[in-house]
Amino acid sequence: MKQYRAIDLFAGIGGIRLGFEQGFRKHGSGVETVFVSEWDEHAKTTYASNFKTPAADLRQGDITKIEEESIPQFDICLAGFPCQAFSIAGQKKGFEDEYKGKCRGTLFFDVARLCDRAEKDKPKVIFCENVKGLEMHDGGRTLEIILGRMREMGYTVHWKVLNSKDYGVPQNRERVYIAAFRNDIDSRAFKFPDPAAEKAALKDILEKDPVSVKYYLSTRYLDTLKKHRARHEAKGNGFGYEIKDPNGVSSAIVCGGMGRERNLVVDDRLSDFTPITNIKGEVNRDGVRKMTPREWARLQGYPDSYKLELADTHLYRQMGNSVTVPVISAIAEKIWEILDASERK
Repeated sequence: MKQYRAIDLFAGIGGIRLGFEQGFRKHGSGVETVFVSEWDEHAKTTYASNFKTPAADLRQGDITKIEEESIPQFDICLAGFPCQAFSIAGQKKGFEDEYKGKCRGTLFFDVARLCDRAEKDKPKVIFCENVKGLEMHDGGRTLEIILGRMREMGYTVHWKVLNSKDYGVPQNRERVYIAAFRNDIDSRAFKFPDPAAEKAALKDILEKDPVSVKYYLSTRYLDTLKKHRARHEAKGNGFGYEIKDPNGVSSAIVCGGMGRERNLVVDDRLSDFTPITNIKGEVNRDGVRKMTPREWARLQGYPDSYKLELADTHLYRQMGNSVTVPVISAIAEKIWEILDASERK
């Protein structure tokens, strides 16, 4: 089996890594992750539960402090660098965005720093994912700066906005994907994957068994949501809670785990309405509930074998911050085709 060596930067819970492993495995190749960087402690816990990664690797949290010499030789750089700086949901500050003393918008340049090695040591591929807002941020100049830096480093760059709902999961989630190939690799034949033939519906990912009463909204909270939406609608705004059609798709699950109220479902299987958490009012009798963390994981294409061991608060946040695995896997297959063709010449 041909093995490619990869580093996983801003690794989160390992969605990009999982997608590349799946995509390359379909062609009989493997991806060995030789270095991991992630600074969120809860994400590290979920990552370590699902991948055979030495604990020492997961201590490499702050990318700005990583020395280039400390990273082993690698073929592929995976980097889902922070999205909040460019997100439509955020303040869209881009390169000026600061969080906990770190300028998130400039962290891409640390990705470039770690990849910009001597010519023969540069990785064959740099793969990045980010929010759709990156495409139009600052009139497109932010994206062009990022792409331009890759070109300066000696890469041919391909990028495209893809929607998760076109790749086997029922989630309306548009993201920018960047695949940069070292110039000595002929990538003229590269193209991003076509949409899958079959579309998934929300009902495909909902729990088969009844879920805990804790996911059902209280009457007081549901009433608050209804009034909140009514106020916005009166002002001509579209903001508010949404109950999704099981034959349709979800809205994007978003960074930070917010927006659960935009993806409510009706599930009338609950028989015991006794609350198990502190709520105001009673459990609603209309069957309105939040989706579970496992359902959110399915919206992102994670297999049910993927371990979710933390409290719901952390899991919602992690899934909202993660990538859609089947999209990554489909792109990885296309990347493999270019690498394989290059090695055959």
